[in-house]
Amino acid sequence: MIVEIGHYALILSLVMAVAQSTIPFIAASRRDPVLLLVAPRLAITCFALVAASFVALTYAYVTSDFSVLNVLANSHTSKPMIYKITGVWANHEGSMLLWVMILTLFGGAVAAFGRNLPPTLLARVLGVMGLIAAGFILFIVLTSNPFERVLNPPLDGEGMNPLLQDPGIAIHPPFLYLGYVGFSVAFAFAVAALIEGRVDPAWARWVRPWTLAAWVFLTAGIGLGSWWAYYELGWGGWWFWDPVENASFMPWLAGTALLHSAIVVEKRDALKSWTIFLAILAFSFSLLGTFLVRSGALTSVHAFATDPTRGVFILFLLCIAVGGSLTLYAWRAPTLKGGGLFQPISREGALIFNNVLLSIAAAMVLLGTLYPLLLETLTGEKISVGAPFFNATFVPIMTPVIIAMAFGPMMPWKRADLFAVMGKLKIALSVAAVVVLVTLWLSGGPAFALFGMGLAAWLFIGSILEWAGRIKLFRAPFATSLRRMRDLPRSAHGTMLAHAGVAIVVAGITGSQAWTQESVQSLGIGESAHIADHRFTLSDIREYQGPNFVAREATVTITTPGERTIVLTPEKRVYTVEGMPTTEAGIRSGFTGDIYAVIGDQDESGKWITRFYVKPMIPWMWAGGLVMVFGGLMSLSDRRYRIGAPVRSHKASAKPAPAE
Repeated sequence: MIVEIGHYALILSLVMAVAQSTIPFIAASRRDPVLLLVAPRLAITCFALVAASFVALTYAYVTSDFSVLNVLANSHTSKPMIYKITGVWANHEGSMLLWVMILTLFGGAVAAFGRNLPPTLLARVLGVMGLIAAGFILFIVLTSNPFERVLNPPLDGEGMNPLLQDPGIAIHPPFLYLGYVGFSVAFAFAVAALIEGRVDPAWARWVRPWTLAAWVFLTAGIGLGSWWAYYELGWGGWWFWDPVENASFMPWLAGTALLHSAIVVEKRDALKSWTIFLAILAFSFSLLGTFLVRSGALTSVHAFATDPTRGVFILFLLCIAVGGSLTLYAWRAPTLKGGGLFQPISREGALIFNNVLLSIAAAMVLLGTLYPLLLETLTGEKISVGAPFFNATFVPIMTPVIIAMAFGPMMPWKRADLFAVMGKLKIALSVAAVVVLVTLWLSGGPAFALFGMGLAAWLFIGSILEWAGRIKLFRAPFATSLRRMRDLPRSAHGTMLAHAGVAIVVAGITGSQAWTQESVQSLGIGESAHIADHRFTLSDIREYQGPNFVAREATVTITTPGERTIVLTPEKRVYTVEGMPTTEAGIRSGFTGDIYAVIGDQDESGKWITRFYVKPMIPWMWAGGLVMVFGGLMSLSDRRYRIGAPVRSHKASAKPAPAE
């Protein structure tokens, strides 16, 4: 009964989404006050219906209702409850329902918190989101029905991919979808602004918090995904430049550029057309990621579906959304006139520099991702574009971005003195030089490690110096600095934390890539291997029965250079229902790095194949990601975001917000 209610609610949500995609546009064009009030109610109702459908599917998983084909194919009675729940989105049909629920959630949030928006703009924004929702709900109903029944269901299910039975992957997709779909709000605001032919600082202030929220979620989602790959797949890596990894990274790059570009619109009433384009681009990349994961166009551990029919449907939606919005942009963008003038050496100029390079980086990732697919389609030739290409193109592009990140916040609007700013950063330059010398003394290289550590130090200290300058740290009495720190907008604290987080990530990447040591060998019980002054001893092997798997657990005793003893217990699991093995790495994390152990199968001599790593500084990557997320949340809590932009008067247009 509940399953049927969920299916019925899904169909009703399609009707509601169609209404949401038409009535608001009619209301806005007629400026009908009654119909304008209907638009927010439609958005909230659509969300409520999709949420009810999602809850019904979750109920089917929790109760192990194997009469539902989706539950039968992706669950089992022996699964722990947490994986019964997360199994809802660990498949194509359920994940698409989650995707649409998040989309309608954002639509409902805009309806609930957008009361200070001009009614016509709000209606058009909700209308655009209704169009997107209608397309994807129709996709679910026609091609990916999660409520399809089985006439004669078996007593038990077929289980779930063991790689997905992990706490990290349980929360990774929801965060990733919140990021992906969050950019739909910026996209809707961009299309609505193009229809109205008006982009101003008030518009930018409305767009920024939604963009920032999407950026925070996407940053968290990417970080969780890399962390999961690191400890679960047993290969010791955290990023493979997999096409689906790239598909999540491209909207992040475009969204980062959009965040900075919107600041220029809000503060200086400039870069209007470019900001609109970035808003379209960020969500277009999100739709592209959805297509790549579900089209069967590529082979990936992240892929949910291999049905070309589904891929064609999503490709059609992608072409409609992207093609329609870009056509509208080409028509209406020339009418968007820029505002204040500025010199190239200014905060505006630094933000433009940031935008251009981030856009080029996204373009290079796009090229490397799609070129093999296009070449195979046109010629039948199969090639792979891997880490060497991306490292050779991405790193040189991002290096000047990181250098400029220390300059930009210190520059005033309109015009800046580059030498004066450099004078403020002399401490950062000195610290970076010291870090390079210390790194050379301790490790001797390689050259890219010296450069990377110096770059990280430059950005970290530069970010703190800008923040310290604003509160007059060490230049005024401590009580005065403390008062100025409390009075400083939270977005200023958030910016400093986000930039410092990037520096920590750069340091973590540099250290782990430069100084990781690895050893693969066969060991018998009691035998040892030596890596980077660490002695790894295989002390014991035991087997035990888990809730839905059989595991082989190794005990690895590590003696560190300080004669400290560490015990790790890596596992090799075989899930009984699926018959698939998984690797559970044994990891000891510390401030200086990780010690990492993996147990494999026996070789011909009866010894156990083992893989050991010593990975300096790798936890810094995820620590830096957490700092970036916290910085984003700090900015999002800024009072100016909570209040939003004031409602525009009919007699006068909104004035640009004063520069900070």
